[in-house]
Amino acid sequence: MQFTHEHQEVQKTLKRFIDEQINPHVNEWEAAEIFPAHEVFKGLGKLGLLGLCKPEAHGGAGLDYSYSMAMAETLGHIDCGGVPMAIGVQTDMATPALARFGSEELKAQFLAPAIAGDMVSCIGVSEPGAGSDVAAIKSVARKDGDDYVITGQKMWITNSLQADWMCMLVNTGEGPAHKNKSLVIVPLRENGKLLPGIGVAQKIRKIGMHSSDTGLIHFDEVRVPQRNRIGAEGQGFIYQMQQFQEERLWCAASALQALNNCIEWTIEWAQQRKLFGAQLADQQWVQFKLAELKTEVEALRALTYRAGALYVSGQDVLELATMAKLKAGRLYRQVPDTCLQFWGGMGYTLENKVSRMYRDGRLASIGGGADEVMMGILAKLMGIAKKS
Repeated sequence: MQFTHEHQEVQKTLKRFIDEQINPHVNEWEAAEIFPAHEVFKGLGKLGLLGLCKPEAHGGAGLDYSYSMAMAETLGHIDCGGVPMAIGVQTDMATPALARFGSEELKAQFLAPAIAGDMVSCIGVSEPGAGSDVAAIKSVARKDGDDYVITGQKMWITNSLQADWMCMLVNTGEGPAHKNKSLVIVPLRENGKLLPGIGVAQKIRKIGMHSSDTGLIHFDEVRVPQRNRIGAEGQGFIYQMQQFQEERLWCAASALQALNNCIEWTIEWAQQRKLFGAQLADQQWVQFKLAELKTEVEALRALTYRAGALYVSGQDVLELATMAKLKAGRLYRQVPDTCLQFWGGMGYTLENKVSRMYRDGRLASIGGGADEVMMGILAKLMGIAKKS
């Protein structure tokens, strides 16, 4: 996959927005443990950056997925992990199935405002008793006339304290766990106020991703029109697995610039830091470790770009996207940890950007499917583990 002049122009536009509208406020948002999603998303929407790969009929640019990967990579310039993750939820996690399988009415009502930045979305899959095991979700939508009546809980929901609607995976029937689920668009708020039957528990405090609001949402007999279902009933698990392919590609692409920045910050520090009469950067151990880390990041780039190119060409990239997501999670643990050591006491301070990445990046091996789930998928694809 090669980034053309058009890709680079998208990246320049986004980088300018990050430098002017996001990074100057990151420390403030981190301290507040929330950022103004509607304000930031509206700015991105005006620039056409929230719908690069979405249909032109609903305000998108109609481009191929390589542009989403170019955007994801550029989001790595943001000086924290929470804001880019929230943006990625809007562009690559809550909206792909809606854009691909939703009715025209549903897309006009929810996708178009999300692309414009007028609505904030979230994805509702995980529950208190079902994280990586998607088939184990318990939330239920029973039919009542032309409506679904939804009862259940969704946990670890990014954007939940601000989202206007949720793309919710919910059980809509009986039968096998992989065939009884549907994706349903559930409105959460109107004019900023929660709709009847919807309750958001106190914000979940985390060791990282501080600027991203994360919550537990309760649904108590919430009435939603059946026309809010995305695509066919009972196909939600399949649709969500397809969304996961894009989510995992996004996760890998969004890691590249961030990891490179971590290495560059550390090189600059090592060239300034005096140690035993010389610069820290003069230590061969430091030189070799940073060179090794850079090599690992470039290997991830090659894998990610290959997966992206094949995905754009219409191929199934479950195996490669899973590998890329697994590797990105591992490097998000290895790179900041190694770099932080070279910063010494300064690396242990709260607002140091390397220590922030150390905390934020830890989620990459958990969210979107834990490392162990990624390896389980790969083992099945390789034929060395039984398929359920």
